[in-house]
Amino acid sequence: QVQLGESGGGLVQAGGSLRLSCAASGRTFSTYAMGWFRQAPGKAREFVAAVSWSGGSTYYADSVKGRFTISRTTAKNTVYLQMNSLKPEDTAVYYCAEAGGPTRRIWEKNEYDYWGQGTQVTVSS
Repeated sequence: QVQLGESGGGLVQAGGSLRLSCAASGRTFSTYAMGWFRQAPGKAREFVAAVSWSGGSTYYADSVKGRFTISRTTAKNTVYLQMNSLKPEDTAVYYCAEAGGPTRRIWEKNEYDYWGQGTQVTVSS
């Protein structure tokens, strides 16, 4: 059973940076897409970024494009989200997710089978 664990969240001022990490266990390496989603209070969970199994293709929500960068290690066991130029509207719980098979709509949360517990990111103005 795949288990995902996020770290790196915290409190930062607007304009600052954070780097989130997601470590996977329970398997040797991943052959499917991994992604980051976020959920702010009172709002639905939304897509942030995703990376293909090879790391060669990345996808971003328009709201974070140019500010966030997703990457994964060669061994495919860890995925990162580098967040720069953070804004108060980026405040949310950030979740790591991994697909259990091929994905067609990598931005859809229903495509992902495994989820972490989430890490809080708070951006103060």
